[in-house]
Amino acid sequence: MENILVTGGAGFIGANFIRYLLQHETGIRVINLDKLTYAGNLGNLSNLPSPNRYTFIQGDICDAPLVNRLMHEYAIDTVVHFAAETHVDRSISTPATFIQTNIMGTFTLLEAARQAWLDDALYPLDRVRFHHISTDEEFGSLGPHDPPFSETTPYAPNSPYAASKASSDQLVRSYAHTY
Repeated sequence: MENILVTGGAGFIGANFIRYLLQHETGIRVINLDKLTYAGNLGNLSNLPSPNRYTFIQGDICDAPLVNRLMHEYAIDTVVHFAAETHVDRSISTPATFIQTNIMGTFTLLEAARQAWLDDALYPLDRVRFHHISTDEEFGSLGPHDPPFSETTPYAPNSPYAASKASSDQLVRSYAHTY
């Protein structure tokens, strides 16, 4: 890893991931792409270790020209994809937003990575990574005495949020297999 694109890095989990990387991985540069919606807060990124290895870009993962430009301008070799619309209740009232961000946004990132890493051959394929962050919501609901979910638990999404994340997982899986 040299140049890591983190999406949704102004959220709580993404920001802590960035903080960890900058503190423990001295040879990397982090580019944080975040739209700064309800879940993003630049305050989560205050006092970062090694701020000279960190760049913040406010933008949307659905903006293909922007994502393509970042992949090339920063020679991205790793994508860590946290960005997502979240919360079941919000997905019930505004499902289209979830479909756009969680499915189409993931597709936009996958296409940009495919183009940069395969078509333009910025790096050999054994040096690139695409890490997609998922959610347990995809597996449905657990009762008080049910065993915990595992990697073999079948998908059973019960909300537009869960269905959109399950769909994005399947896109990532298909790109890993196909390309």
